[in-house]
Amino acid sequence: MKRLFLIGGPMGVGKTAVGQYLKRALPRAVFLDGDWCWDADPFQVTEETKAMVLDNICFLLDQFLRCSAYEHIIFCWVMHEQKILDEILARVDTAGCQVKAVSLMADPATLEVRIRGDAERGLRSMDVLERSLARLPLYERLDTIKVDTVGKTAAEIGEEIRVGSERRSVPRPQKRSESEGGDGTEE
Repeated sequence: MKRLFLIGGPMGVGKTAVGQYLKRALPRAVFLDGDWCWDADPFQVTEETKAMVLDNICFLLDQFLRCSAYEHIIFCWVMHEQKILDEILARVDTAGCQVKAVSLMADPATLEVRIRGDAERGLRSMDVLERSLARLPLYERLDTIKVDTVGKTAAEIGEEIRVGSERRSVPRPQKRSESEGGDGTEE
């Protein structure tokens, strides 16, 4: 059975490092980062760009879920609101697939140290610190498996997700089929 890992968390918490670890640790795995669909200059957040990015993410996830070459699809993105997770799950075909939604967590001090380190290495700018800290409490409210990242390496966090993923799947929103009078999306 295929497994889809949706890994969320604030900027700087370690989503990419953990996703890359899981790609190497799991058989027949592919790693996708939602930021790849929005790596633009200038970075513009409008209703049009948000819709386009979500369309692109759902298209990519669907393609990898359909592809017989992959058993594990690992996707990371900020995903700080339940409606983002719900919309993705409503729009991709997860039939015959276990979905594991995970939120990577850290305390504010740890998150600040990580973001400062990333900024020093030229990986991100310090302007993300305020947004990351502001969004941190939002992850507590999500219907996800919470994984504390404080004091752990990407490999340790990845192993916790890999081993723990056997324990809990998140419910999948049901799509309405066109034959039921819907357009294939959740109401």
